[in-house]
Amino acid sequence: MTDVQATLYGLTKCDSCTKARRWLERLGIPFQFVDYRERRVPPETLKVWAERLGGFDALINRQSTTWRELPPARKQPGSAPEYLLLIREHPTLVKRPVLVREGAVTLGFTDSLYKRVFGI
Repeated sequence: MTDVQATLYGLTKCDSCTKARRWLERLGIPFQFVDYRERRVPPETLKVWAERLGGFDALINRQSTTWRELPPARKQPGSAPEYLLLIREHPTLVKRPVLVREGAVTLGFTDSLYKRVFGI
């Protein structure tokens, strides 16, 4: 894909990710989609996302089935390495979709959010 304006990270079968992809396609915005179950996000990238979002807590989906099924001891990571290990073992814990554009990181999808991100 040439002239990529954004990278969208998520899961192929995630409804929110599908809506985000369709929104970008409908508006003709070039993007790259990365399914982070198939292509794990490198720890360095996860650290950057966490920094830009205000910490790992913002990055973790505590409403997910995966989170609810974790043993209580795993639900209290106390450091970046612990969060990174948890995400490596359970990539679906990352909220989705994650949109990266010009260094900015955005979580989730709504029409109004993406209009604001793309200045539409």
